[in-house]
Amino acid sequence: MNPELVILSVEDGLRKYGVGEAIGVALFTWAIVFAVLFIIFVCIRIFGAVVGSATKAKAPAPAAVNAPAAPAEAKAPADSGEKFSSGSLKLKGCDEKTAAMIMAIVSDNTGIPLNELIFKSISLVEEK
Repeated sequence: MNPELVILSVEDGLRKYGVGEAIGVALFTWAIVFAVLFIIFVCIRIFGAVVGSATKAKAPAPAAVNAPAAPAEAKAPADSGEKFSSGSLKLKGCDEKTAAMIMAIVSDNTGIPLNELIFKSISLVEEK
């Protein structure tokens, strides 16, 4: 074999683009990439909405499960200007700041507003 026949020049397989054509190709490929990313984004949103609605439909409401039944006559109307009190709270071995923190944590974990919860007593439990 003749070595001169085997060597190909680089320019033989490539098409030369002008600056305008190169920018057009780059913009077109970017548009395709962003279009595919947008389609993936929409699919994830739809899938999240379907799974979220199915999860909410199966799970019971935490307020209905964990909330103690509050008497209806104990609630004062909001526009009456009366101050609502759910009774007295007995603190056994803990200070008011700690009791307030416990009440806020219970309200947050159960999802029940603090003004709808009634606490009878809060006791400090010593570890043995």
